[in-house]
Parts: sequence; structure tokens; C-alpha cells
Amino acid sequence: MKKIYYHLCILLVLLIACTEDRDTSFLDTIVAPSNVAATYELTQDNSGLVTITPTADGAVRFMVYFGDNTPDPIALNAGESIDHTYAEGTYTLKIVAYNINGEKTEVTQDLVISFKAPENLMVTIENSNAVSKQVDVTATADYAAMYEFYSGEAGVTQPAATANIGETLSYQYQDPGTYDVRIVAKGAAIATTEYTASFTVTEILEPSSVAPTPPGRNDADVISLFSDAYTDVTVDTWNTVWSAATFEDVMIEGNATKKYTTLNFNGIETVSAPVDASNMEFIHLDVWTPNITAFRLKLVDFNGDGFGGGNGDTEAELSFTPAQGEWVSMDIPLADFAAAGMTSFSDINQYIISSDPSGAGIVFIDNVYFWKAPSSNTSQLVQDFEGAAPAFTSFGGAGVEVVSNPDMSGINTSSNVARLIKGNGAETWAGGFFEVASPLDLTNYSNIRVKVWSPKQGAVVKLKLENQDASIDHEVDLTTTVANQWEELTYDFSGAPAASYVRIVIFFDFGNPGDDSTYYYDDIELVNNSGGVQPLIFQDFEGAAPAFTSFGNIANVVVVANPDATGANTTGNVAQLTKTNGSEVWAGAFFETGGAALDLTTYSKVAVKVWSPKQGITVKLKIENEDASIDYEVDLTTSVANQWEDLVYDFSGAPVADYVRVVIFFDFGNPGDDSVYYYDELSLTN
Repeated sequence: MKKIYYHLCILLVLLIACTEDRDTSFLDTIVAPSNVAATYELTQDNSGLVTITPTADGAVRFMVYFGDNTPDPIALNAGESIDHTYAEGTYTLKIVAYNINGEKTEVTQDLVISFKAPENLMVTIENSNAVSKQVDVTATADYAAMYEFYSGEAGVTQPAATANIGETLSYQYQDPGTYDVRIVAKGAAIATTEYTASFTVTEILEPSSVAPTPPGRNDADVISLFSDAYTDVTVDTWNTVWSAATFEDVMIEGNATKKYTTLNFNGIETVSAPVDASNMEFIHLDVWTPNITAFRLKLVDFNGDGFGGGNGDTEAELSFTPAQGEWVSMDIPLADFAAAGMTSFSDINQYIISSDPSGAGIVFIDNVYFWKAPSSNTSQLVQDFEGAAPAFTSFGGAGVEVVSNPDMSGINTSSNVARLIKGNGAETWAGGFFEVASPLDLTNYSNIRVKVWSPKQGAVVKLKLENQDASIDHEVDLTTTVANQWEELTYDFSGAPAASYVRIVIFFDFGNPGDDSTYYYDDIELVNNSGGVQPLIFQDFEGAAPAFTSFGNIANVVVVANPDATGANTTGNVAQLTKTNGSEVWAGAFFETGGAALDLTTYSKVAVKVWSPKQGITVKLKIENEDASIDYEVDLTTSVANQWEDLVYDFSGAPVADYVRVVIFFDFGNPGDDSVYYYDELSLTN
């Protein structure tokens, strides 16, 4: 216990010392540890010796209670293990995980120590319904603590995976086929018990669900070749005679989808009605494949002759690396085709698709269309509380009314605002709503922007839309990044189901009970995707990689192939940052723009696509001038784990300077634990 007290004192001294010259407000946003568990490694010699390794997301130290007659627990740092000897019996271990704030999460876990060979071994092996060539294995047995899975692959003699007894492990094979698998159940005894079987590993060869629903856009801003969401133009053929590829229309959940097999130099022809895409900005398509490694798309403009082969014809081909086994939505800028040599988009007749390897594989295609940002106004005011106040309905112990702006500064100097008081003891879901006279136009405007004022940084502000009878709704969560000042939150409602939304509901500090805190909000606007000025990507890691500088004892940042080309990011390359085990809480990396300074006159924000294995971590973005004498930083928090999301940092408050250096920190405030993070598509936006 003396050691525990000593470590706590050292941590407290360090935190107090840091407050003199460092901003420690990030501590308020750190969440309690999650996924707390322990793995066991038993010595199979009838000695009862067990190596225990506690694990958790967001933990810096652990207390391990052995569950026997050992009087005191053992303190371990993240990544450490402890050996302990047990007599025969069943023990309930307790693992308590602490974050840097001292917040804790505890779990209990059983451990069976027996010097008998495991008995009643029961094994379940199933093909995954979601991941191609993946098997999910579960094993239970009496007198066992863990089990090993041997895959049966040729030349592989070591276990492919291990797990605690009763837990499920997953393993993905390289190739489908029938394998002689083996499961070995182990306890503390020298003797083990095995299970063997021949199991057929299957490959998922077609999607089980439809492609994502396209965002709502005006038909005037779309030229559709194939989409259930938009009116299509004339397509002469979906399968040319240039190769031996096969083509068929398939129905998935009632929606038509195009399927190509042995794809090579095939696609779409619109010779009788050439498409004029000269005013369009993107070509969109959804792709699903179980086995191709690259998808190539060529656009051909025949320049009026209808047959090609001269007379000013122009074409360009781009290659992409889609994730396998899931729908990938691709919005490809026509500017990328122009950069590849295409000089005209006014008479497009052919859309040629190929695969790598050429003439092999399967691909499904859906929602093929050209589009541009809506040409209507960039924003539409919904409510600014300056006229007659709307009729508010409060619930859960909150109260809402219109009052004079108590803080006419920064981005909001208007006279009136809405005030929401979340009374002491109010429900975690307390909030208020009002209704608008006409349904919100989510066809032309897919985002909703709200100015908010909160006394708390890191509070969840939930915005919800409902139709008249609340039978259809859609909600989005964002988190405040500052306290006691106005900031603008922009909510993406592009995923909302089609409905006549007339009710706007807002919740502050959602998930926590009321404590008499007062919140304000104002200037609710509908905003379209363009925001008035098109975003400007200044680094996408697709060309020559920038020179990264890492610090805080982490591994060097490298550019790698996108490991999860799905959702918000289907590009080929991304930056990978590994926060090495034991690295500093402020470890990170930077690169320089290598050219003109960031244009913070035209643009006020920086958007970054990030991928994190942890939800709720702080991702700090910092910009600096050349000698780092002027800088500005903003913190945001990840809202999902193991998938791409867009983080948009507001740099409107940055002092005037020539910013040429971009610095990023993942899981700021926590020491490194070998977690791997990815980021991509850094852009200036509004």
C-alpha cells in the first residue's frame, strides 16, 4: 500500500506543477476506463502458477485482487503482468482500472485452477455472417481456464488465436475451403483436452443489404445513370462486348443492383444521349466486392462524334482500393479526372470499369450519378428568437424561455437568445422543443447550425428532429469544446429518413442529471454542404508523403494504405500514428504545408478525418507559424470507435499569422499504450 500512496503522490505533484504553465482542462474530458478484463497464462505443471495481465481502454494503472487469501491487492501499470500461485479451486478475481483522473472501473472475472485434465469440452465453430472467411469460435470446459485455436492451414503449427474459456474468438482465413481445425483446452494441469473437426470456411460473395441511401439532393443538381433516389437518364447498355465479363441485374431487399463477374473493360454506354457533366463536380457510385483489390473507373468524352477514336476525344482513368465485403460510397471529384488528362466533360458516352486482377473477381454497383453542391442559398435561418418567441415545450425537469443575451461577445452579439435551465435533479434526458410553421428543407440543406453557450466543456448537446406526431425522428450528438463562451455546432442530418420535420428538440448535458446549470442557444440555421465556399483539401497523403516530425517518444508517423476504406473515408492512403507504449501524454506529430500558409481569411475551420480504436478520446489539433512563435490549438473528442469520422476544428479565434505547421495529438492527456490511430483529408472549410 505504501507503493500505491507513493505513486498517487507523485501523480498529484506532477499535475499541480503542470498547472503553472500548462492548460489541464483536458482532464475534465477524460472518460472512465472501459473494456476492463484480464488474460491468463497458466503454467501447465500442476504448480498453479498463473500470469495475469489486466487490460482496459483509457487506463494508466490497475489494482488486481487475486480472489484467494492474499490480504492485499497488487498495483500494476498499464502493460504490466503479475505472477501468482493458486491452490486448486475456483477464484473470483477483481480488476480495478484507473484513468489519469483517478476515475475507476472495476470488473470481476472467474479463474478455475484444477490439476485435472479439462472435461466436458464443448466447442462451437461458425462462419461469420458479416466478415468473409472469418470463423467465430467458442469453447467451454470444466477445469479449464483458456483454450487455443489451431486453424489447420498448411504449414501453420502455432495457435492462430487464444481466449479465456467461455469467451468467443474470431479468426479470418486467407482462403475459403475445408480445414482440419483443433481446439486445445488448458488448465493448470499438465494434461490437456482436445477437440478436432473438419470445418468448411465460406466466402461471402454478395452483399446482404442494399447500398447506402444517397443524400437528399435536388434533381437539378444531379445527373443520374442508375439510382433509386433520382430520375435516370437514358443508358444504352450496361455490358459492352469488349470482354467476356458476365453481367446481371440482381435484387437485394427489393432494390435493383448491377453485378459484374470477371470484370474487365466493361461498364455503361450512353451513346444515344451523351451526358453533359460540365457543370457537375463529382461522380458518385457505391461499390461492393468480395475479392478485387483495385477498382478502376474510366470516363470517355467522344466530343460529339458518338463513336470515339478521334476528333478531340478525351478520357482519363482513376484507380481506387475499396474495402472488401462491405458497401463503399465513392464521391470522386471530376477535378481528379481533369488532373489525369481529361479536358472535356460535356459529351460523356462511356463509363468503363475494370478490376485488379483484370478479368477476375466480382463487383456490385449501385447509385451511379453526377452531382454538384446545391445551387440555392448556402443557409436558411430557422429561428433567431428576435421576433415573437416560439411556443416552447419543456420536459424532464428543464425550463426554456427567450431572454436577453447575457454574453454579447464573440460569434454572437444578437439581442435575444433561448435559455434552458436544467433544474437540480432533472432527468438525464431533460430538454425542450418548439415547432416551425413549414417543414425543414433537408433536401437543399443537410446540416443544421446552432450557436450554443454552455458553462461546461465536453457537455453533450443533442439535437433531434421530429415530424408532427413524432412517429419519425432523427437525432445527432455533438460535444461542447469550450466553456462560458459562444461556439457554433454544425449537425449533419444527411442521414435523416425522409419526413416532414417540424419539431426541433434540444438537450444539454445529455446523459447527466440536472444540476441547475443554465445553457443558451441561438441562430438555428439550415446549411447546405457547400457552406458558400468549397472546402480546400491541403493534405490527403495520396501524392508524395510530407516530412513528419514525431515527438514525445512515439514511433514515426507513416503513410499507409487505408486499412478501413469505408464510411466517411474511402481514399487509398492515410497517415498512421502509433502512440507507443509508455510515450508521453502529450506525444504527437506534425508536418508542414510546404507551400502557402493556411488561408484562414477565406476559411475559418480545419476538417480532419480520423479513425480511433477508442471512443471519447481527445484529439488535439494545433497550428503554428514557421518558428512556432505563434500557435493556436483546439480540442475535439471522438464520438465513435473503429470507424472513420469527421472532426471539424474552429480556428476562427486564431491570431493572425502565416500558419504552415499542422500538429496532431491523439488521446491527449493519456500515456501511450501502443494504440494505432489514422488521419486523412485535412481540409480548410467553413
